[in-house]
Amino acid sequence: MGGARRGGLLVPHVLGVLLILSEAGGGQWASASAASAPPGCAPWCPRNSVCVNAATCRCHSGFSSWSGEIITSPADSCDDINECGPPLAVSCGKFADCQNVDGSYYCTCSPGYGLVSGAATFRNESENTCQDVDECSSSQHPCHNSTACVNTVGSYRCRCRRGWTPLPGLRDNQNTTVCEEMSFPTWTPPPGIQSQRLSGFFERVQDLRRRFTPASAQDTVQDLIQSVDELLKAPGDLETLALPDRHHMVTHLLSGLEEVLRTLAKAMPGASFTYQSPEGTELSLVIQEQGHGNVTLGQSHARMLLDWAVAAGAAGSGPAVAGILSNPNMQKLLANASLQLDPERQAELEETHESPLYGVQLSLLSAVNSVFLSNTNTTKLDPKVTFAFSHPPEKPGTRQELICAFWKGADDGGGHWATSGCRTLGSRNNSTTCQCSHLSSFAVLMAHYDVEDELLALITTVGLALSLVCLLLCILTFLLVRPIQGSRTTLHLHLCICLFVGSAIFLAGIDNQGGEVGLRCRLVAGLLHYCFLAAFCWMALEGLELYFLVVRVFQGQGLRTRWLCLLGYGVPLLIVAISAAANKQGYGRPRYCWLDLRGGFLWSFLGPVIAIILGNAVIFVTTVWKLTLKFSEINPDVKKLKKLRVLTITAVAQLFVLGCTWVFGLFMFDPRSWMLSYVFSVLNCLQGLFLFVLHCLLNKKVREEYRKWACMVTGNKYSEFTTSTSVSSQSQTRALRSSESGI
Repeated sequence: MGGARRGGLLVPHVLGVLLILSEAGGGQWASASAASAPPGCAPWCPRNSVCVNAATCRCHSGFSSWSGEIITSPADSCDDINECGPPLAVSCGKFADCQNVDGSYYCTCSPGYGLVSGAATFRNESENTCQDVDECSSSQHPCHNSTACVNTVGSYRCRCRRGWTPLPGLRDNQNTTVCEEMSFPTWTPPPGIQSQRLSGFFERVQDLRRRFTPASAQDTVQDLIQSVDELLKAPGDLETLALPDRHHMVTHLLSGLEEVLRTLAKAMPGASFTYQSPEGTELSLVIQEQGHGNVTLGQSHARMLLDWAVAAGAAGSGPAVAGILSNPNMQKLLANASLQLDPERQAELEETHESPLYGVQLSLLSAVNSVFLSNTNTTKLDPKVTFAFSHPPEKPGTRQELICAFWKGADDGGGHWATSGCRTLGSRNNSTTCQCSHLSSFAVLMAHYDVEDELLALITTVGLALSLVCLLLCILTFLLVRPIQGSRTTLHLHLCICLFVGSAIFLAGIDNQGGEVGLRCRLVAGLLHYCFLAAFCWMALEGLELYFLVVRVFQGQGLRTRWLCLLGYGVPLLIVAISAAANKQGYGRPRYCWLDLRGGFLWSFLGPVIAIILGNAVIFVTTVWKLTLKFSEINPDVKKLKKLRVLTITAVAQLFVLGCTWVFGLFMFDPRSWMLSYVFSVLNCLQGLFLFVLHCLLNKKVREEYRKWACMVTGNKYSEFTTSTSVSSQSQTRALRSSESGI
C-alpha cells in the first residue's frame, strides 16, 4: 500500500493544476486523479510531499516550499534544502567539509585529512575525528625520486634531498620539483676594484669551488672562513682604497658570504653545525627538514630568537636553514663608515638635544654579525626577529647611545650603517638586545651625536670675549671720566654692568653639558633671566629720562639715582621671583640653561621685553615730535636742542641694536632656525662693541680723556701738544659744562 500511495503522490502536480483551472474536459482528468489518490486526500500534492488531508500536503524532510512546510495551493512545489549553504544549518567541525545531496547532506574530511576509523563520511560534528594524513609515510605523494617528501599539516612538500638543488623551471610529468646535485655558487670579484689582496682571495674561492662536493660541505665552509680571516687580518692594499670602493667591497664580501653559506648549509648532514676559526670568527647553523615554534640560535658573539616559520618561508626546495656568521675583524675595512638614521629617530634626537644633528661619530663595539635564512624574502618579517649582541663594557656619555645598526649597500656601489626597521630594546651585562623586521649584517655601535655647530660656537666664543672687553672699557670709562658723569652716564653704566654680567654667564654656562637639568643649570638660567631683564629695564629708564628732559621739561631734574637703582634692579628681581615661585621647573633645559619653551614660561621674559621695546618706541616718537616743534619756535635754544637731539638719536640707536638682537634671539634655541641663530650670535657679540663706539669713541670728551691717558702712559712725548691745546680744551670744557647744567 505504501508503494502504491507513493506512486500516486508522484503524479506530476501540473495535471492537478490543469484539472482545477480547465473548464472544458476537466472532468476526465479529475476522474483519473481521484481514482489514483487515496480516499480523503488531495489529488494535486506535488513531488517530494505527502498528503495530509483533502486540502493540504506536507513536504518531505529535507524539502521545503516558499509558503512553509504545509502546502495548500496546487501552485506550490517542494524544493531541496541546501543544509551546507549559507546560512549554515549544520556544522561538520574542524578540517571537514559539508556535502549537500537531494533531501539531505553528509560530512567529509578536508583534503589532506581523514577519519580515524577510515570511513569516508560522517553525519555531524560529534562524529568528526578528522586528523592529518601523512602522505609521505603512506606513499600518497607524487614526489620525484631526486626529492624528499616532507609532510605538513593537511598537505606535503617535495624538497630537494641534502646536497641537491632544484633545476629551475624543470618539472616531471607529475608537475613536481626535479633536483640535481648541488654545486658551489658562482662568486666573482666586485667590478671596478683593483686589489691584489682581493684577487688572491677570489683565486682561493675559485679553487674551493672546483674541489667542492656535497660530501665535503663542512670542510669547504671551514676553509672559506679561514680564507676570509686571512684577508681581513692583513687587508694590505684594501686599506688604501677610496672610501666608497672599500665600503662597496665590504658589501660585496658580506652578501657573497651569506649566499655561499646559505647554499652549502643545505648539504650539511646534521641538524646543526658550529665552527670557530683561530681568528675568532664563529659560524652557527641550524638545519631542519621541518620545524615549528621558536628557535634560539646562539654563540659567544650573538644570539637570535625567531619563529621557525620565518626561516622556512613559503614552500621551497631543500631543508630550512638559519645561520649567524660573526666576524670580529672587520673594523679596519669599516672605518669612517657613515650612519643613516631613521627619519623618526633623527627628529626625536633633534627634539631631545634641541639642535640639528651636524654629524655622528661612530665606534664599532661588537663583531659584525651576518644573519641569513633559507628564506631570502626577509625585507618585512612578521613576527620580528630578536637579537642579543655581545660587546665590551661601555657606558654611554653625554649625547652618546648604544644603537643596533645594519650594513646597507648603497645604490652608487658604496655602503653605510642604517637603523630603519631596527629597534634597540636595552643593554645590560655587556650585551645589547635589538629587534628587527629584516635581516642583514648587524653590529652594535657607539654613536656620539654632534649637536653643536663648531663655526657658530667659535663665533659666539670670540665675539662674546670681544664684547666683554668692550663692555669693561665702557664701565671703566663711565666710572673714571669725570667730564661726562651725570644721570645719563649712570644709566649707561648700569646698562653695561648688566650686559657684562649676563654675557659672562652666557659664555660660561649656557651649555648644559650633562644633559640633566640640575641646580647649577637652573641657577644659570635664573641669573640670565635676571641680567637681561635688568638690561632692558635700564633701557626703559633711559627712555623715561628722555621723556622727563624733553616732554615734561623738568629743567634737568630726572629720577634720583636711588630710584633708578630701585627700578632698574628691583623690577626684574620681582619678575624673576614671581616666575620661579610659579614654575621653578621652567628654568633649565636638557641642551641649554635657559627658560623652558613649554607651557608658555618663556613669556616671563618675552612679555616684559616686548612691553619695554614698545614703550620706548612710543617715548622716542613723542620725543622726536616735541624736538621738531621746539626747533620751529621763534627763539629756540639751538645748543640745548642739539644736545637733546644727540641724546635721542643715541638712545634710539641703542634700543634698535639691543631690541633687534633679542628679536632674533627668540629663535636661537629652535633647531630649524640655524640662520637666525647665526644672526643672533653676531648681534649679541656686537653689543659691547656697539656701546663702546656709541658712548665712548664718538664722544669728544671721552676721546680727549683717552688722549690724556695715552700721554700719561707714553711719557712726555706729546707734552707739547697737550700744552698747546690745554687752553682751548679747558674753554670747551667750561662751555659744555654750562650747557649740561642747563639741561
